[in-house]
Amino acid sequence: MREYLTSEDICNELSMERTVFDGVFLIVEGITDSRLFGKFIDKDGVQIRIAHSKDNVRNVVKGMSGKRRDERTIGIVDPDLELLRGRTAKPPMFHTDCRDMEMMAIRSNALEDVLDEYGDPEKLERFRETVGPVRDALLSASYLIGLLMYISQTRGLNLSFKDLDFYRFINQRSLSLDASAMVAAVIDNSRSVRVGRKELLRTLNDEAEALDDMWKAARGHDTIDILLIGLRKTFGGFNAQGLNEGELGGALRLAFSDACFRETDLYRDTDRWAAEAGVVLWTLTRRRSPLFLYRRRSRLSSGCASGRRPGWPCSGP
Repeated sequence: MREYLTSEDICNELSMERTVFDGVFLIVEGITDSRLFGKFIDKDGVQIRIAHSKDNVRNVVKGMSGKRRDERTIGIVDPDLELLRGRTAKPPMFHTDCRDMEMMAIRSNALEDVLDEYGDPEKLERFRETVGPVRDALLSASYLIGLLMYISQTRGLNLSFKDLDFYRFINQRSLSLDASAMVAAVIDNSRSVRVGRKELLRTLNDEAEALDDMWKAARGHDTIDILLIGLRKTFGGFNAQGLNEGELGGALRLAFSDACFRETDLYRDTDRWAAEAGVVLWTLTRRRSPLFLYRRRSRLSSGCASGRRPGWPCSGP
């Protein structure tokens, strides 16, 4: 039932808790945000609250810092399409890097940890030799989907991107995207479309040429779906075949380590705010990601720490 709380309800709860807690309230959109940032917060001085929507996060932070004069409540949200509109967040509101939390993880070394865990080394090497870095391939494909979503919203086209069949327009070997096939798939997935395929494709090409940074457009949900195709069909190991989107997203969050977070604009901006406010927001070490440590323990227990599959001949500690 907590998801039905209004921003005013949440503000009232926080104000009541101020009688026993004088630290920082960190307001986030959902449970996955709470899990990610919960790894990094100072456990004694910071409490996370889930607001269940971006608007609620903004309204809670505005309400607390405004008429309630609470200077120790901050919010973190995904910018989504606001980056393409040139909008930025101002403290005590903060944006994740890239378009959303998942893309922030994919841009980091967390992607390498996930590929090390679920990829086949030989297949990955062949992909990199013939196509290039996996991250570049993912970004080059997914940003066009995000850009088409932006076009739909800004022009009121009401296109539907839910439950798209990515196999219709993603090449399984190269992960390249067929823009014409993608536009056709989106139109077929939508109702009452008021634009033709050729016109929509022409608009997409124009927007792509004008775009200065693909990371502003690429959406995590789409990028994870494309990565899943690569792992299942092209460069994945035996343990990648049963993966689903939720598990792969969870693996990326698990692999997003202190070191990854330390390199983000979000960390630098929020850490600067904390220093100016005289509070401790994050407690980071230089430890490796939990996924890396789990993988290494598994290999050591199998008698092999060289990075090869368990059971293979190896040398090393």
